[in-house]
Amino acid sequence: MNPLSVPLVDAELTQCLSAALPGARIESMPLPLSPEISLYLLNSDYPQHQLLPEQMLYLMENPLYWTFCWASGQVLARHLLQNPELVRGLSVLDFGCGSGVVGIAAALAGAQRVIACDIDPLALRATARNAALNGVDLNLVADFADAAGDIDLIIVADVLYDIENLPWLQRFLSRAPSVLMADSRIKDFNMHPYRRVKQCEASTLPDLDESPEFRQVSIYLAGNGLPA
Repeated sequence: MNPLSVPLVDAELTQCLSAALPGARIESMPLPLSPEISLYLLNSDYPQHQLLPEQMLYLMENPLYWTFCWASGQVLARHLLQNPELVRGLSVLDFGCGSGVVGIAAALAGAQRVIACDIDPLALRATARNAALNGVDLNLVADFADAAGDIDLIIVADVLYDIENLPWLQRFLSRAPSVLMADSRIKDFNMHPYRRVKQCEASTLPDLDESPEFRQVSIYLAGNGLPA
């Protein structure tokens, strides 16, 4: 089956988007940094700067992270596709998967098994649709503790927008020997044993016209199982 012939996301996802952003739609689009991956995302021509106050309040209370491909997710996905030896033959867990972009990249790069984890059931639905769109299989779990079996590598992007998520970084290393993380929110990140291995520029898709500082994405590696 041609990936682009896969039916659009299911009715619940479409209804949730319409409730938050009347007139918005979900459309398939290739990623600028990784055109071999397409995702179902918010239409790029939606007038985001014309939201009513009640719409902004709804979005703040019900963030639809899965309708965007965030800058850090794009960068980490590109990194895996350019360096398939990082995941080839491994069991990988994509934490806070959102749209599923990083897990999809891991699968395309040759990971033996990819688990996509997100507490948002709508994100898991979107990840399932995006995986089908790209012709890969992902195992979906809602709770980190439910990820069964050995995990060789945890991949994680865009979770440090909330500083309360920092304790997860040590928890990851108690579950897997290696962690690859991409982040654009903390500029002076210094947490042993994480070390920065790459930095590049990217923007969220659709473009949110974010501050230039949030377009600078760093990739960090921790653990002893991967090359830098």
